[in-house]
Amino acid sequence: MGRYSKLTPKIPVCLLLQATFYEDRNFQGRSYECSSDCNDIHTHLSRCNSCRVDNGCFVAYDRQNFMGNQVFLRRGEYSDFQRMGSMTGMMGMPMMDTIRSCRMIPMHRGQFRMKIFERENYGGQSHELMDDCDSLQDRYMMSDCQSCNVMDGHWLMFEQPYYKGRMMYVRPGEYRNLRDTGSSNMMRISSIRRITDVC
Repeated sequence: MGRYSKLTPKIPVCLLLQATFYEDRNFQGRSYECSSDCNDIHTHLSRCNSCRVDNGCFVAYDRQNFMGNQVFLRRGEYSDFQRMGSMTGMMGMPMMDTIRSCRMIPMHRGQFRMKIFERENYGGQSHELMDDCDSLQDRYMMSDCQSCNVMDGHWLMFEQPYYKGRMMYVRPGEYRNLRDTGSSNMMRISSIRRITDVC
């Protein structure tokens, strides 16, 4: 029996990522438990006005198929999406009418690396990031970032310096034109932060 228990790996609780979305504010009404990406929450609920994240991190979008304005949700309670600007642990839009889709963010334990470019299609000046940058203008004299290649890790890009304003989530991959992704209504990118949260 002892040998069997050694061979059975324990699954850490934090690997069981989960968020529960509710139709009404203050965690009322019908609910939908989510432990993976969901491209249209409205197939489960008629609307979504509050959420509780039990483990892990998620990005929520105000349009289906991971499009539109975004908010970053870490473990915690979000009792009213229309008044989220003052809530602890939330980054992105100060308020959203509803949540239509959400993406689970896998935990990343290695290094972080991203190459950013001033212009679309990897044009203009470029720089490699391995840590947070609270102002592209101050650090690199770059007024904007229009394309990037994310080699390692998961990142949040913000419209304003110091991680404020609208936000865009990027995961490993190539982004030839960040304006064209359709996943955000951002006009420019001024600061970038790694997602280092642990559940």
